[in-house]
Amino acid sequence: MSVMEPPVQSPAVELPASASNPQMSYAEFLTWAEEDTHAEWVNGEVTVQMPPKELHQILSAFLEQVLGLYIALLNLGRLYTAPFEVKLWADGPAREPDLLFLAREHLAQLTPERIVGAPDLIVEIISPESTHRDRVDKLDEYETAGVPEYWIIDNRREHPRAWFYQLDEQKRYRQIPFDAEGIYRSRVLPGLWMRGEWLWAEQPDALRALAEIIGPDRFADALRQALK
Repeated sequence: MSVMEPPVQSPAVELPASASNPQMSYAEFLTWAEEDTHAEWVNGEVTVQMPPKELHQILSAFLEQVLGLYIALLNLGRLYTAPFEVKLWADGPAREPDLLFLAREHLAQLTPERIVGAPDLIVEIISPESTHRDRVDKLDEYETAGVPEYWIIDNRREHPRAWFYQLDEQKRYRQIPFDAEGIYRSRVLPGLWMRGEWLWAEQPDALRALAEIIGPDRFADALRQALK
């Protein structure tokens, strides 16, 4: 897959202080958004993300630790967290997923500013205002872009749930449920699995989870190799 060049940036865009979901071209969006701006661009409309709440941060930190260490220990690729842009296709949406994984063999899609094309795994953590966007809009976009695996996790206390999707042979998403033991097994991260109870825990233990996934002996061996 070739990496497309981003459009030439336009002069700075001035917006009213009260502007919400402002309208602008993608080139204007690139000029308007600062490095720490958490916003997404879809069909000429910008959605500014609300600051995440504590539950969101707890789960995001847990997943970043578990996935990040697993990926690093096994040298599988790179993990990124929001805000980092994914331009799914040339004239398509620019999203900033909560977490995303880009496999080592696909690192050519990476530029200093963004990932161009479909990453291998995207994880979105639901917030009160993002339910429809994560479960409908992004589900359709990520399927269209060919993202092989998509996790949607809702760890809000009143109804903790998770939806896991994998592309089938027809390039359509198929929902993969937890198995009888409450475990989901990833396809794009070989050997990686998640217990549902970890995702709902008030303070999930990332190192304990990682040791359980990898196995304590293999975990210790991987750490020793990393120190050499």
